[in-house]
Amino acid sequence: MRRHSCFVFLFCGVFLPRILGFPQTNTSIDCDSLLPNYEAEPQTSAPPYIIAVSFDNFEPGNEIQVTLEALKDVRFKGFNLQAREIEGDVPVGTFKITDPNTKGLDCHNMTNSAVSHANSDMKQKVTTTWIAPHDVRDLQFIATVVQDLEKFWVGIQSKTLTPTRSESVNGTGKSKRKVCFE
Repeated sequence: MRRHSCFVFLFCGVFLPRILGFPQTNTSIDCDSLLPNYEAEPQTSAPPYIIAVSFDNFEPGNEIQVTLEALKDVRFKGFNLQAREIEGDVPVGTFKITDPNTKGLDCHNMTNSAVSHANSDMKQKVTTTWIAPHDVRDLQFIATVVQDLEKFWVGIQSKTLTPTRSESVNGTGKSKRKVCFE
């Protein structure tokens, strides 16, 4: 009987998380390829998820609200969200973690350069705040979203955001007012 109890305990600890869905531990999505760390192929169909942003343009230091949301009645368990310059392959900027379902990731030795799931609970939507860096070109937010162990989408993109190159901004980041007399 004792051996049977040990087997049940071992089975529950090792296999049950995989059977029930997204593994509880050791599950991550690679910062570069945006692929999950388990053997499965990404979906090729249109993703049932969108990335919405609060602004189309930004200046260094601006905070942009970014929302990853499931369409219709779909949910997701895991994700990795980054900002990347168009045609870029490394994350830019940093995320301020504001949603309890999210956590920051350190990609390319940059603190909170990506944001990911903090748990395997089913989610409809997560929201975070991205802080724009200096010297960055047009960019998009890009994500991998994991619905379950067999279904995930890689490379979901937001609309393109453009840095504002205004000469009417002084060193403090505050706009100078231009006065015109006619």
